[in-house]
Amino acid sequence: MAEPKWRAAEEYGFHHAWTYDHLGWRTLVDGPWFGAVPTLTAAAMVTSHIRLGTFVASPNFRHPVPFARDLLALDDVSDGRFTLGVGAGGAGYDTTVLGDKPPLPQDRTARFAEFVELLDQLLVKDRTSWQGQFYAAEEARSAPGCVQRPRLPFLVAANGPKAMRIAAKFGQAWVTTGPPTEDVEAWWRGVHTLSEQFSETLATEGRTTRVHRYLNLDSAPVYSLSSAQCFQDAVGRAAALGFTDVVAHWPRHDGVYAGSESVVEEVAADVLPVLGH
Repeated sequence: MAEPKWRAAEEYGFHHAWTYDHLGWRTLVDGPWFGAVPTLTAAAMVTSHIRLGTFVASPNFRHPVPFARDLLALDDVSDGRFTLGVGAGGAGYDTTVLGDKPPLPQDRTARFAEFVELLDQLLVKDRTSWQGQFYAAEEARSAPGCVQRPRLPFLVAANGPKAMRIAAKFGQAWVTTGPPTEDVEAWWRGVHTLSEQFSETLATEGRTTRVHRYLNLDSAPVYSLSSAQCFQDAVGRAAALGFTDVVAHWPRHDGVYAGSESVVEEVAADVLPVLGH
């Protein structure tokens, strides 16, 4: 059912394509929903060069040891085109469906830090023994290792200072959703502030290698693909703030991200060439 969209994303010239990694999400929880790992495996089989990733995986229902095996498989099947998007996870359906109480905010951040650190070790080392407050591993094997060396890249979602430090330490890329607001200009001002804060975090953490910066355009009060001009304007504003990449949601027939696929076609034909993509 989704195969034409993955193929189209590549043929239109987009650089990367993503799927959510949830058990269900907000107003779409009662609709069709497939697992991220098999979905991305299928996407890798019908594409050849576009990068693929999770947007984003979280500790809410995953343990790093078995998840690392899935990631190794995705990296292999995609021939090194996979990026792990990872975030702390919220307190929504992914938590309640398992019958658990949502973790306290401070515990969620601490759990996220362990999740990313252990995944990093599992994907780099042949064997990993590790003990934390939330996760443990005992002689976990990781053969054959990643196609991408030393491991597949992490795109770390972070809006707060603690998560930004995780992104600065482990991420090859950082993604933000901006601040929660219904005011478009206030959202862009907040994005600017977050970008500056991340720059300060990189400096404080002594990070000297480049970290790509991603912006989720559709966290703004206006859907980025409501028109081709809207998308082009948003990409321009993001670039001016130092963002290297943006993410937009494929239009749906109704509900959240309602729009027309003709706008995607127009963006591919008229906007991407202007942007040099």
